Amino acid sequence: MSLKHHIIPDEHFQALGSGAGGAAAARLLLSAQHSKHVLLIHGVGRVAPEAYRLLSEAQSHRPEAVAAVLRHPAVGAWAWRTYHALAYRALATGSGGHSPARLAAVAAAAAVRSGMDFEIEVPAEEGGIMLPSLGRAVLGGSSATVRRAGGPAEVIGDETVRIPDDPHQDAPGWQALRRLEATAQGETLSLCVDDLDPYRMPGARLAADRLSDDELAVWGEALRQAWELMLAHHRTVAEEVSVATSVLTPLTDVPGDQISGSSREAFGCVALSTPPDATTLALTFAHEVQHGKLSAVLDVLPLLRPSGDRRYYAPWRNDPRPLGGLFQGAYAYVGVSGFWRRQRRHEQGEAALAASAEFYRWWEAAEGATRVIAESGFLTPPGERFVARMAETLNAWREEEVSAEAIEKAHKDAAAHSRMWEERNGMITPSSPGGATIPG
Repeated sequence: MSLKHHIIPDEHFQALGSGAGGAAAARLLLSAQHSKHVLLIHGVGRVAPEAYRLLSEAQSHRPEAVAAVLRHPAVGAWAWRTYHALAYRALATGSGGHSPARLAAVAAAAAVRSGMDFEIEVPAEEGGIMLPSLGRAVLGGSSATVRRAGGPAEVIGDETVRIPDDPHQDAPGWQALRRLEATAQGETLSLCVDDLDPYRMPGARLAADRLSDDELAVWGEALRQAWELMLAHHRTVAEEVSVATSVLTPLTDVPGDQISGSSREAFGCVALSTPPDATTLALTFAHEVQHGKLSAVLDVLPLLRPSGDRRYYAPWRNDPRPLGGLFQGAYAYVGVSGFWRRQRRHEQGEAALAASAEFYRWWEAAEGATRVIAESGFLTPPGERFVARMAETLNAWREEEVSAEAIEKAHKDAAAHSRMWEERNGMITPSSPGGATIPG
């Protein structure tokens, strides 16, 4: 598994700073994330040599099979946590999730994908034998043997489960990580639905149980419509999503709310509750792809210096945020306000008013937060350039025509959030969106 030194050429750095980037920049970031995962796996492999040896054999047999597994977001999340637990000697006794032994499951998944003959013992996790990026064999016991010997791949424990030729299809004893595909304008978006892996979304307290077939169909129809919408009106977002997003992870539905999230540890995964409509799903992609891009940039270039325990008001959060969190939010809301800036031109009546109000509210919030970040004194030289590009984009949108009614609604909604935040946190929010420092 070879590595290369990663840089972000100025052309792409400037484009990313502006809030965009497109497919070319996304491919650069994806390549850097792959190298990051390879390094993490190499570190874990030092204490799991048998599994690492099988992974190396699969690499020799079919490199693209190994790459597909290592790019899977849950593999990156597990590898990140396990490597750092090893590095800081913080492995909890009996903690299967952070155990290097899980590398056997990663290697088995790569070997299954490669088509090679092999045999390896894999530890059980949460009711079965999880093969990251593929699915889970539902078996009892603490471990099972995964093997191929001239025929189909099998998982052998208290009984034998055959892995189907297409592992993304369910079979007796086999719960697949199913795929959703959407095609429009001759372009196809293919995403894995990971509703099984324990590391599918680190820290998500609302990770949902496995989707039923009917629920999966609802997600598939929302994806089809959202993909059409993105290609028609949000082309750059569509390009970035098609490159940088590979997995959807369902979250438990919260009545009256649409929730989503992403993790720096699980690049390529978007976690969200059931999308109610195409516009909401397209907006979620526009939001979460921003987090993914910025996290990947931060793995290549430091943009911030440590800022201690300082906390800031963020108009999109209910809690005081550290500067890094404010930065993530500001960049995400460059994407959100940009989405509504475009989408409002394609809405009618009350929907058009609501879209314009959303644009103005989040433009104003992102502009204020970006100004606070720029003036914080904690940006590195590359960070200063990056944030300056964010500010240029937001400043250009000052010329957008927005009705007085939409501005009034935006300010009313922003004020309601500010009041709620003050009641919740017992502090007074700063007068400008994005806020000033709040004592830590």
